[in-house]
Amino acid sequence: MASAVRAGRRLRQAVEGGELAGLPAGLRAELEAALASEGALVAFSLLRRMHAALREAGSPLYLHELLEGSEIDLPEVPVPPRNPELVARLERIKAKLANEEYRRMTRNVTGQEMNGTLAEFGRQVRSVKAVVLTIFNFIVTVVAAFACTYLGSQYVFVETAARVLSAVIVASVVGLAELYVMVRTLEGDLGKL
Repeated sequence: MASAVRAGRRLRQAVEGGELAGLPAGLRAELEAALASEGALVAFSLLRRMHAALREAGSPLYLHELLEGSEIDLPEVPVPPRNPELVARLERIKAKLANEEYRRMTRNVTGQEMNGTLAEFGRQVRSVKAVVLTIFNFIVTVVAAFACTYLGSQYVFVETAARVLSAVIVASVVGLAELYVMVRTLEGDLGKL
């Protein structure tokens, strides 16, 4: 905690110029000795006594005016030596936290490199395979709808033309529905291809 002030130019002028002549001789001598000392440190207790003496004498000088340009002298705080056991424990904790952070950052990274022509070829084959399966599924669904309608309509229609026409209409409706679903699926998968 601070206990002294490093005297500024205004306090020095007041002491040297005789503005503080109204102070008691002992107090003035103590103040001159403090200003002559190394660093010109004036203790707070001396400033309190000087302030009280200036008030009693009815001096037009105020303490805050005299302390203009002065600085509070803050003593150096001694830093205690660190405990080596504590330092070692802190280092272990820091290393553990750093390892956890590294594991968290690299948990979704694999050791396999997926670059090169073979990996690119594999991706293309998978993409083509998905498209071929989708088209095959579309064709099978439409043909199955046609066959089911054709065979099922024999109980309703006697003529073959009516059976074929109803089967074509149902197969077209199923084909359009399947096409709609396929387009929606591919639309969502475009970013993955």
